[in-house]
Amino acid sequence: MPNRLAHETSPYLLQHADNPVDWWPWSADAFEEARRRGVPVLLSVGYSSCHWCHVMAHESFEDPATAALLNENFVSVKVDREERPDVDAVYMEALQAATGQGGWPMTVFLTPEAEPFYFGTYFPPEPRHGMPSFGQVLEGVRSAWADRREEVGEVAGRIVADLSGRSLAETLAGKDQRPPGTEELHTALMELAREFDAVHGGFGAAPKFPPSMALEFLLRLHARTGSAAALEMVQATCAAMARGGIYDQLGGGFARYAVDTEWTVPHFEKMLYDNALLCRTYAHLWRTTGSDLARRIAVETADFMVRELRTDEGGFASALDADSDDGTGRHAEGAYYVWTPEQLRAALGERDAAFAAQYYGVTEEGTFEQGASVLQLPDTERERGSTERSQGRAVVGDGWADAERVASVKRRLLEARAERPRPGRDDKIVASWNGLAIAALAETGAYFDRPDLIQAATDAADLLVRVHMDWQARLHRTSREGTPGVNSGVLEDYANVAEGFLTLASVTGEGVWVEFAGFFLDTVLVQFTAADGALYDTAADAEELIRRPQDPTDNATPSGWTAAAGALLSYGALTGSGLHRDAAERALGIVTALGGRVPRFIGWGLAVAEAALAGPREVAVVGPQDDPATRALHRAALLGTAPGTVVALGAPGTDDSEEVPLLMERPLVDGRPAAYVCRNFTCERPTTDPEELAERLRT
Repeated sequence: MPNRLAHETSPYLLQHADNPVDWWPWSADAFEEARRRGVPVLLSVGYSSCHWCHVMAHESFEDPATAALLNENFVSVKVDREERPDVDAVYMEALQAATGQGGWPMTVFLTPEAEPFYFGTYFPPEPRHGMPSFGQVLEGVRSAWADRREEVGEVAGRIVADLSGRSLAETLAGKDQRPPGTEELHTALMELAREFDAVHGGFGAAPKFPPSMALEFLLRLHARTGSAAALEMVQATCAAMARGGIYDQLGGGFARYAVDTEWTVPHFEKMLYDNALLCRTYAHLWRTTGSDLARRIAVETADFMVRELRTDEGGFASALDADSDDGTGRHAEGAYYVWTPEQLRAALGERDAAFAAQYYGVTEEGTFEQGASVLQLPDTERERGSTERSQGRAVVGDGWADAERVASVKRRLLEARAERPRPGRDDKIVASWNGLAIAALAETGAYFDRPDLIQAATDAADLLVRVHMDWQARLHRTSREGTPGVNSGVLEDYANVAEGFLTLASVTGEGVWVEFAGFFLDTVLVQFTAADGALYDTAADAEELIRRPQDPTDNATPSGWTAAAGALLSYGALTGSGLHRDAAERALGIVTALGGRVPRFIGWGLAVAEAALAGPREVAVVGPQDDPATRALHRAALLGTAPGTVVALGAPGTDDSEEVPLLMERPLVDGRPAAYVCRNFTCERPTTDPEELAERLRT
């Protein structure tokens, strides 16, 4: 018989609806039930594409004996961390403070007042590798609650008090309201260079996560200073990821992270946010260097998002699972993506299988598990001179292979892979991540003449307005199948949706997206901003937790704090709003405090600081949109590499200037379309020459 989760919309919660555990969703009713029964709360937090969440569910939550122990002695609450990032953030902070590590599934035991007192992540069904079994943990907590209740309460009280004084943001906010200057940004560059892996690209040791935000900072710093070292780190990292197993060499798109330093073996889940951020990174690298490799990866990643993650409603689903059926009825990580030599032979025949094995690095020993290999291009795809590329050759070992043969092999392997059981898809729409996808698809479509990608971005923006936005311009965090979820948007939702809408406006010239962005950013100022300019992750009128989460550092996505700073800065540049500009600069004070110490974890803030230092440049392109001269100026503006450049497009004498004040009183020049380059609404003389405009926006 299904439990209470059967009434939820989250795919992750629905995966547990048939467990024998009597699950509750996070709610006041769950904690009231714990108080009524006088029992502790088991809080289990995970997400749909989490491998070890599935493992623990199968081993423990589907086990009748374990379920009976839980049902008798606990109120069990299941949370989708992607729906409730605030709940996840608060208890993850407590877990990390208590144990020095974190991860999912997150397993926390709480008092009926939601105060944590015992923590863990995955627990096995039997004692293993020094870990107690989940059953032992449950018995231990049950015993402590029954026999040492007062002691448990004291522990919980100390933990909550400790959390109240732990906030890095609260400690540093207000101490230095200055945005970072050239000295602080140079210090951040030096620290990144120190942590850079010069052999394999990326930063730090395994596991390696795509450093999208840090790469954006380095690209902007290179644009401002010409730093060869900054560009070298971006190029080396992007090339290594593109050739590695973290990138799907057949279908495009990136996995979540690599378990090794060489980017060879990924954790196979594919997240919308990773692919949106990386699509934009590679598009910006192409914009800077003209790299064929960067262009290919940007386009393939955009196509992956549209093909694999786009929903019937026009938005983008959250993720593809790491696990899938391996063909024998067993769920295995990476089963959809990995290959053995025997599988290559079955798909391609003996001769082409030998070629594919050499080209993609498939060995008899395997690079993954059970003799299977993750496809990669370790030394095969190098950027060559234009003559070699034009001859349609690809490097294989020490020789050359016909590009047509590579394309044929790739096509047949894709066809063979399509016959395999597909990974599951978490089809909920997360507002924040769709904002990231809108920005990436709009820019990629504009750069590479792909109006279909711009349309996909527009459709996603329409969905966010129709489904996620209420009559007060407040955002719902998620939706599914066209129905909004019950959870309110958090700071990153407002910030990233505003960023996506502002980017879409720059690409399409539709000023209505600037207006919508303004609604969301006004909510940021009213609901999320403290008097000293610090930002909170949840709104002032949001559900009260044991503490109000506030984290300025990046995780897998830009922090809500610095994403808001970026959107506020761009909006201020487009509209001339000093209120929004001042809020952005106050928010950047945290980057001054942290940028030189932990640049890898505040990369987006450093990128926004580069934009603030550059102005940012404001470009008004005026002229009929169907005029080729207008289009040429518009393209030159979009391809400008000056950090954080904002672009407004409109025709004189229309309503565009009411929606985007940057266009106000910008006439044609001698009857011809023109571009005005400004900083702080002080403009240079207009130009009608796209090459001159490009030169002005080069640094």
